[in-house]
Amino acid sequence: MNIYLGIDIGTSGTKTIAMTEEGSILAEASASYPASHPKPLWSEQDPELWWKATVKTVKKVVQLAKAKPAEVKAIGLSGQMHGSVFLDKNDEVIRPALLWNDQRTAAECEEIESRAGGRKKLIKMVANPALTGFTAPKVLWLRNNEPKNFDRLAKVLLPKDEIRRRLTGEYATEVSDASGMLLLDVAKRDWSTELLSKLELDVDLLGKVYESEDVTGTLTKEAAKKLGLTTDCVVVGGAGDCAANALGNGVVKKGILASSLGTSGVMFVHSDEMAADPEGRLHTFCHAVRGKWHMMGVTLCAAGTLEWFVQKLCAEMRGPRGKSDPYSTLMKEAEAVPVGSEGLMVLPYLAGERTPHADPDARGCFVGITLKHERAHLTRAIMEGVTYSLRESLEVLNEMNIPVRQVRAGGGGAKSAFWRQMQADVFGKKVVRLNAEQGPAYGVALLAATGAGAYKNIQEACAATISEVSETKPDRSAKKYYDQAFPVYQDLYQSLKEDFKKLGRLGS
Repeated sequence: MNIYLGIDIGTSGTKTIAMTEEGSILAEASASYPASHPKPLWSEQDPELWWKATVKTVKKVVQLAKAKPAEVKAIGLSGQMHGSVFLDKNDEVIRPALLWNDQRTAAECEEIESRAGGRKKLIKMVANPALTGFTAPKVLWLRNNEPKNFDRLAKVLLPKDEIRRRLTGEYATEVSDASGMLLLDVAKRDWSTELLSKLELDVDLLGKVYESEDVTGTLTKEAAKKLGLTTDCVVVGGAGDCAANALGNGVVKKGILASSLGTSGVMFVHSDEMAADPEGRLHTFCHAVRGKWHMMGVTLCAAGTLEWFVQKLCAEMRGPRGKSDPYSTLMKEAEAVPVGSEGLMVLPYLAGERTPHADPDARGCFVGITLKHERAHLTRAIMEGVTYSLRESLEVLNEMNIPVRQVRAGGGGAKSAFWRQMQADVFGKKVVRLNAEQGPAYGVALLAATGAGAYKNIQEACAATISEVSETKPDRSAKKYYDQAFPVYQDLYQSLKEDFKKLGRLGS
């Protein structure tokens, strides 16, 4: 039997799956870890946590799958995008990695746009504006704020690519994840020497760029021994978690949109050509499909907003030993609340916001609370607010005349039939659930199988393994309400955006 592993290095944990050539899941394992928040809107993580979780989960799935070492032919890597692993010349981590939802780099974003000659010229170079979550501003932040650490800097790697280095000894990345560093010429699918020059950064800081299904190396003797595998096991390029999730949802042709409700929320659509939003509201990145691109809108705190609510305000629901599941209870309560949460709205900007506002100062809000409202209303309003935030990306796609015939739901939130119905109602689109629900880990396992020769390309791999199992159509009455409420949601941000800045100054 030929077995392929998909490893997803997420923000809250790492998930690994073992998959057969036919796409069947033999085993899966997860390991969680914390992030740190030294200051408001800062977010950091120790890369060593990712490596320990990778070793633990790989060994676990190999054990559960009862796989012989030689049967594991290839590994695909996915991971949280934009994070910055700073290494010195000895491959020692210089400081904790700054994560995708870290918002400290507003000044560096302004610096990048200035050095590039303005926002429009920057978008022409790398297809995207400078956003606080991206990697390039983090590198400049290190230079501007920790010069001694910057002087030690030899390599900058993304989270999954740090795991690749630990597995293969190679400094490498691939086009989909590299697109989110703000240092890649997205049209040419290679590093932008023009922008690097303007930022006074050396291209040698970066790894070699591959297509997502390409083999980037094999396991070192040390890594193979630690994982219980062989040095014949290859590691393919893989993909950033958003592109990997899209592959796991079969989004490899136009007209299909993947909606992912994880810690962040993503609206992802395939494109055969590169088409950048001139206003920079959507990301335009290389897809994990060879020679193709994608457009993507991101809300920074999607299911993460609900997770915050549970952890910070409903912790007692877990019970004395943390064994109770508060999410199922809250969902059941929220389902009994009328559409619209009886006038309560939530802006889910707990970590700032990206699409379409690109505003690191944005804050989370409950708006319209009355004595009538209870916990169930707050839960439903959070879910509705997150879904409205995803619809904002869909509206930009509509403006750009990007066809969307079908929405494929993914991420943890998609497991809830209630939340899938809410998406159908808010988007006004049919929402489909698929047989594959492992998300990014499944997508990169398919890339691993493709890179190892089991399929001629990722399109063939997806066609052979992914199918629809259910569909949810919009409820006419709920859709009508949400169509009326959505402009109110949009107006709330416009009304409050200057106040968010004032609040930030008060809290500094």
